[in-house]
Amino acid sequence: MLVLGLVLTLQGCAGPGNDEGGRKGGALHASHEKFRWKMVTAWPANFPVFQEGVEKFADDVGVMTDGRLQIQVFAGGELVPSLGVFDAVSQGTVEMGHGSAYYWAGKVPAAQFLSAVPFGLTAQGMNSWIHSGGGLQIWRELYVPFRLVPFAMGNTGMQMGGWFNKRIESIDDLKGLKMRIPGLGGKVFAKAGGNPVLLAGGEVYTSLERNTIDATEWVAPFHDMRLGLDRAAKYYYYPGWHEPGTVLELIVSTRAWQRLPEDLQRTIEVAAAAANGWMLTQMETLNSKALAELRTKPNLEVLPFPDDVIDELRRLTERTLDEEAAADSEFAGVLAAYRAYRDTSNGWNSIAEDAYRGLR
Repeated sequence: MLVLGLVLTLQGCAGPGNDEGGRKGGALHASHEKFRWKMVTAWPANFPVFQEGVEKFADDVGVMTDGRLQIQVFAGGELVPSLGVFDAVSQGTVEMGHGSAYYWAGKVPAAQFLSAVPFGLTAQGMNSWIHSGGGLQIWRELYVPFRLVPFAMGNTGMQMGGWFNKRIESIDDLKGLKMRIPGLGGKVFAKAGGNPVLLAGGEVYTSLERNTIDATEWVAPFHDMRLGLDRAAKYYYYPGWHEPGTVLELIVSTRAWQRLPEDLQRTIEVAAAAANGWMLTQMETLNSKALAELRTKPNLEVLPFPDDVIDELRRLTERTLDEEAAADSEFAGVLAAYRAYRDTSNGWNSIAEDAYRGLR
């Protein structure tokens, strides 16, 4: 069982003194050896913000290291399948990958807490938990058996609740619906009587347009509109109860990481942090503009989920988390740590941001 407070056993993935930065004691100023790495992603080629942010990260690393570490980026399907990123890096086929931890839920169920939890922490809360509240240490412990060093590198911010071909007026309207929805949100949706489906991004529009599925969530206004989902469904619901602040992850092969001198390790760490902030700010700006455009479309309704639907989904979320924890001691340990941080964070935000927003 993973217990908060265990000493990291990264075998060199944490730096001098096993700090949370993931650094290991190669010489600070080692030789001028050059490294050529490959990085695979879960995103389509030219995918805005996500793939774009990864390309920017690789370019930043190349510039900051004066070419000593050059990273060649491959989009999903170019070198490995989109959902094959975790295995490719874990097995050492490539040195780096980018995706989100809930895509590998079948391998590391507890890692979903480092991606998205229904009714959980927002982007600000996730960044705070990971970098200042012990989340990174937990994440790295979880990935030790898979020979991976994870970093937060991007966040979608608050997502939308999804696109539907019919109005949702009660929880009963979810029963029997086939919806593309991954991760813990998908498990909660199933508890509500729906049929969750996991589809790659390239299949989402066609599946919805042809009624192979009845509903889908994707990301938020900018990416959803770019995918054309506003042409495939009439009702666009909010909020994204299932993904309030989804973390994107950089994963590095432990073996490759240990071969780097410390200054290059530090460069990766700093460049990942910069990309983490850049992607979130891009999402906030682009989604604001896209939502304004979507609201002008005559055949589209942007609607809130009814309060009783949200209340029932919240209840089912806690039930789902408890059931998952009962079946998996590692999941239970991370859930306890996550809830403790979430509850403290919510206590502060209730008299901080929540109260401020209530003034408007």
